[in-house]
Amino acid sequence: MKRGSVSFLFVLLIATVTSVLCFRDGMLPNGDFERGPKPSDMKGTQVINKKALPSWELSGFVEYIKSGQKQGDMLLVVPAGKFAVRLGNEASIKQRLNVTKGMYYSLTFSAARTCAQDERLNISVAPDSGVIPIQTVYSSNGWDLYAWAFQAESDVAEIVIHNPGEEEDPACGPLIDGVAIKALYPPRPTNKNILKNGGFEEGPYVLPNATTGVLIPPFIEDDHSPLPAWMIESLKAIKYVDVEHFSVPQGRRAVELVAGKESAIAQVARTIIGKTYVLSFAVGDANNACQGSMIVEAFAGKDTLKVPYESRGKGGFKRASMRFVAVSNRTRVMFYSTFYAMRSDDFSSLCGPVIDDVKLLSVRKP
Repeated sequence: MKRGSVSFLFVLLIATVTSVLCFRDGMLPNGDFERGPKPSDMKGTQVINKKALPSWELSGFVEYIKSGQKQGDMLLVVPAGKFAVRLGNEASIKQRLNVTKGMYYSLTFSAARTCAQDERLNISVAPDSGVIPIQTVYSSNGWDLYAWAFQAESDVAEIVIHNPGEEEDPACGPLIDGVAIKALYPPRPTNKNILKNGGFEEGPYVLPNATTGVLIPPFIEDDHSPLPAWMIESLKAIKYVDVEHFSVPQGRRAVELVAGKESAIAQVARTIIGKTYVLSFAVGDANNACQGSMIVEAFAGKDTLKVPYESRGKGGFKRASMRFVAVSNRTRVMFYSTFYAMRSDDFSSLCGPVIDDVKLLSVRKP
């Protein structure tokens, strides 16, 4: 065989192996938007060629924003790197990605509101879609990390981030940066815990340089939740925190209830009527200067428990438990924080108690 034929077969073999490599969690191709369009594809900050942004396809009024750029008296800040994109009226960005049919995935991305009154984003991977409100700002730098999940209906996912807003100023819309993805593996109950994902170890991708945690938006159901098995049954988001940047009672991940009674998390467990169960969990603070008197309210069916926690904002936790008798074959377990709280070092950042290591077990009657 000639050397040229051997080289061709070698390249073909490498290409074949590469095409079947396992899916890797992390940033989407050019998900940080650091590779930008050519100057000839720009008109001021507007990208005028829909194929100009590497790895992305654009639609509508999309701007390529450099960190420190000003809009009137407003300074546009980029959370990481030097560049981000801004979506104007009815504008969108999309990318096609090879995935595994039937698998669950979570998207993580940074978003910031700019000048519109009611900014929100429509995230979709057909046939799944969801509207994420970004009007409430949870951190003082104006940027928040959000997560959204989907189930792949085919081997290729078309990820679309769309601004459905209609403002007088077409450029007045949200900023987007740091788009990443993670495969999710739905957890199962075990003989040590009837609840699934009680330690919150399975969840969305956390960007390595992100110090704010990841927000999981309200009204997220458990079948497509970026926090598998849990539902966000509230008007506001809950925050997913990691041990690299926060104090976590158990393992590497936990949940922070950042918006009082408007920030609730729940799961429905299978139970046997008349049987006695114990719900146990940890309550603490994330070591993020969230100080003061806190109360976590826990619900299991018709029973409730209020757990007070005096936080110094420097990390720490306590354990609590409640015993109840199941009155149904399906028992809803839910948590929320009684009070609102703000960080003592940053009075514009919402915070709250952390919950972790949630367990539900049946016990014999004493």
